[in-house]
Amino acid sequence: MADERSDSRLGYAPRMFSRHRLAEVAALLGDPARAGMVTSLWDGRARPAGELARLAGVTPATASAHLTKLLAGGVLRVETRGRHRFYRLADERVAQALEALGAILPPGRAPDAGSLPPLHVARLCYDHLAGRLGVSVSDALLARGLLVHEDGAYALPTKGRRFFARFGLTVDELEQGRRPLLRSCLDWTERREHVGGALGAAFATQLLERDWVRRERGSRALFVTTAGRKGFADSLGLRWD
Repeated sequence: MADERSDSRLGYAPRMFSRHRLAEVAALLGDPARAGMVTSLWDGRARPAGELARLAGVTPATASAHLTKLLAGGVLRVETRGRHRFYRLADERVAQALEALGAILPPGRAPDAGSLPPLHVARLCYDHLAGRLGVSVSDALLARGLLVHEDGAYALPTKGRRFFARFGLTVDELEQGRRPLLRSCLDWTERREHVGGALGAAFATQLLERDWVRRERGSRALFVTTAGRKGFADSLGLRWD
C-alpha cells in the first residue's frame, strides 16, 4: 500500500505527508532524554551540548548521539560561535508542534491556584506568552476590544493597532513578514487559547525589555515584576498577584 493517497471524502490531498516520516519524527521525541533536550529549548534560546546533557541527565557522549539524531530529523538546528556549537529548535513550527502535543496529553488533577508549577503560571511558548499569564493577557485584550476572535481566529482592529503602537510595535512591518501576524495557540496547561504569531512574539519581547516579566534562570518560566503588575493593571486592567 502506498504511504500517501488521496481521499476526497476526508479532504486529503495526494502526498500530503508520509506516515513513515511522521512515525520517525514521533520516535525522535519518544525518548525521555531527547524530549528533555527539546523541551529545554522551548523558550527559543540556544544552549550548548554540555548544558543539554546536564538538563537531560545523560553523559556528554550520549547527548551527542541524541543531538545528531535530532539534527538529522529536522527538530533542531546548530549554530557555530567561534569554537562552540549551540543548539536551538529548528523553527517556530517545531515549538507549535510541541505545544500541540502538550495540549492532547490527558489532563491531570488541576492544582490549586496557589500551588501551580512555575511553567503553568507563566512561560514562553517559544517566543510568546503562555500559561495562565498568556491566557489572562489574551482575555484582557479581547475584553477591551483590542483583539477580536471570530471563527477560531484572532483579528486586530484599529483600536488594537493603536494600543500596540504605544508599545513601540509597528504592526504594518510585522504584517510584511513571512510569519502570520496573529495565531491562535492552544495552551497545553490552561487548555485554552492564547495569542501567538509575529505580534504575540513582538509583544512578549517588549514586555521583557520593559522588565514587566523576567525569565527564570535556566527555564522557560517567567515571573511578573512589580513594574509588570502595575503595567498590566494600568494598560489592560489585569490584576496579577
